[in-house]
Amino acid sequence: MKEKTFQIDIEGKPLQVEIKDWAAQASGSCLVRYGETEVLATAVMAKDTIEGKDFFPLTVEYEERFYAAGKIFGSRFIRRESRPTDAAILTGRMIDRSIRPVFPEYFKKEVQVIITCLSWDAENDPDILGIIAASVALSISDIPWQGPIAGLRLSRVNGKWVFNPTYKQREEGDLDFVLTAIEKDPAPEQARYGASRKTLINMMELSAKEVSENEILEATKMAEPKLKELIEFQKKIQKEIGKEKIEVVVPFDAHFEKEIKEFLDQKLEKFFAKGEGLGLDEIRQELIIFVQGKYPGEKIESALAVFEKEAEKAMHKNIIANNKRPDNRKPEELREISCQVNVLPRTHGSGFFCRDLTKTLSILTLGTPHDQQLLEGMEFVGKKRFLHHYNFPPYSSGEIRPLRGPKRREIGHGCLVEKALLPLIPDFEKFPYTIRIVSEILSSNGSTSMASVSSASLALMDAGVPIKTHVAGISIGMVHNEDWSQYKLLTDIQGPEDHYGDMDFKIAGTKNGITAIQMDVKIDGIGQEIIKEALSRAKEARLKILKIMEKTIAGPRPNLAPLAPKIYTLQINPEKIGGVVGPRGSIINKIIAECGVTIDIEDSGLVYVSAKDEETGQKAIDWIKGITKEVEIGETYEGKVKRILEFGAFVEILPDQTGLVHISKFVPYRIKNVEEVVKIGDIIPVKVVSIDEQGRINLSAMEAGFKPKKK
Repeated sequence: MKEKTFQIDIEGKPLQVEIKDWAAQASGSCLVRYGETEVLATAVMAKDTIEGKDFFPLTVEYEERFYAAGKIFGSRFIRRESRPTDAAILTGRMIDRSIRPVFPEYFKKEVQVIITCLSWDAENDPDILGIIAASVALSISDIPWQGPIAGLRLSRVNGKWVFNPTYKQREEGDLDFVLTAIEKDPAPEQARYGASRKTLINMMELSAKEVSENEILEATKMAEPKLKELIEFQKKIQKEIGKEKIEVVVPFDAHFEKEIKEFLDQKLEKFFAKGEGLGLDEIRQELIIFVQGKYPGEKIESALAVFEKEAEKAMHKNIIANNKRPDNRKPEELREISCQVNVLPRTHGSGFFCRDLTKTLSILTLGTPHDQQLLEGMEFVGKKRFLHHYNFPPYSSGEIRPLRGPKRREIGHGCLVEKALLPLIPDFEKFPYTIRIVSEILSSNGSTSMASVSSASLALMDAGVPIKTHVAGISIGMVHNEDWSQYKLLTDIQGPEDHYGDMDFKIAGTKNGITAIQMDVKIDGIGQEIIKEALSRAKEARLKILKIMEKTIAGPRPNLAPLAPKIYTLQINPEKIGGVVGPRGSIINKIIAECGVTIDIEDSGLVYVSAKDEETGQKAIDWIKGITKEVEIGETYEGKVKRILEFGAFVEILPDQTGLVHISKFVPYRIKNVEEVVKIGDIIPVKVVSIDEQGRINLSAMEAGFKPKKK
């Protein structure tokens, strides 16, 4: 392959796409560079269609490489990358959600897309490059993909919009927004719904500090011209070097399709329009028996493909024509909601949220600063003190499967809830606790991640974490008819609407604004009109949910749970940290052992003492205060005699701070040796008379009124 480089400018920096023969045996590959961050994307298609699959077998993997950042990490016995970090999994999921809807219907050959970060400059995030690189690799390959798509990050820093911001700019901004888009020629009817410019948004990922719906709309409008520009850029690459796409063959003929439709017609009509007859699983099973009887040993996969298509059409038709959903709700209607708090006796906080058959239980644990998660990744090394974990056990969907570690979906949903709540979590300086929330999905029937936002918010208030207001989430779905002359948005989607619907638009926030968004589609994408309507519908539903939550618990409890650790803070002179720690940690370990506490010290001199009760915590605080107290000339102390020498005695006036009382400074008359007036262990009054340049303290017992005991 002839090497070729293409370039486009974004925010004054060149984005380069290099076509090389490095991955010569992949179906398509490319390198994408922005700044000094560079990724390699490869796309490979299997030679044969996998039989027996009723879904498209696509896998997307994002690979972090520590060498990209010039780091050597991992266990000291292995020193190599092992399982992907949560950050890598989330990036892989984001790329997957961007490209998956763009594959054609009935395409069932296995496809694997791998994005590897080869170089990272600590300024430019490789995730956007991964989206573009995956798009280019698929576009120039022979894989039947209907892209390209464009990916872009948008932040608002000091009121100004910034495209593909640096990490520092993202920290300073109030909004971090990733969008992907595809360009399509819309049908005339479709153009009525905001698709006139042919640029359709097909994926969103947002974290924000309570921004308004209008601000989100403004951001999408700002991004649209840039997304269009990136799509046109890729089209030129595809036109110049792209391979011819293989043909996708429909897995059944017209006669077979007609036969299956006739078998399904009344059954699906009864289920979706009237709520009568067999359920979808029973209809599916009857179809399999019918096909096996008529076409032994074949055509089951084809029949199921027709079944999925017809079930989707039947649900869409019923909602559009009758304004009636599978559970008889109206499009804008929420399911019945109920909430509880303090449902478990010994946890620090708990919240239960029920939306009909979707039920989530969130349990909060307060930990010490020592309990923070240590992160060691390509992009970030440091500590994390707010954690949300999401568990989806098999019983929640009435299934049986092995219990293993969290899957990609669980990690993704957990992170989405975490993003929704994070803007409300108090600063560490004000609330120095590590906060871990675990959301257990007890029963699943649509949008468990958004239900987890609500149950986690309830748990935060139940635990007494000082958040200013509740956070809630809702998912907005959509269905449209075949010619796009009509569509309807669906508030609070459930099972069939999630499976057969066109969109899953999750929006979380407070009464003041949006904190998180995650949007996926199964169609080409959506235009501005639908985005605007979905945001409005979500706000209406969110405010209703928040009112119900506020009736359950209106604000954080005034006191933390009795079983939560007590954390005391103390600011010391950073130069005194060594005195608290002691040689090889001897002093701090002694305090910890004798007081039964945990101690964390920041480089700034901020000390956190975590204890089970006030008495032990105060004992440790007093000890540290004694070690770090600045001794001043003229102060008087009750000191303990620690050592006796020929010329005087060393007296401990504060924990681990001693001074010398010279033999001449005990009494106003001459003594032959110190032991005439004191012995080791005696408590005597002493006064600080001087401190030399080396910090050595000279004391006088005589000036403090010391009188030796009579023998």
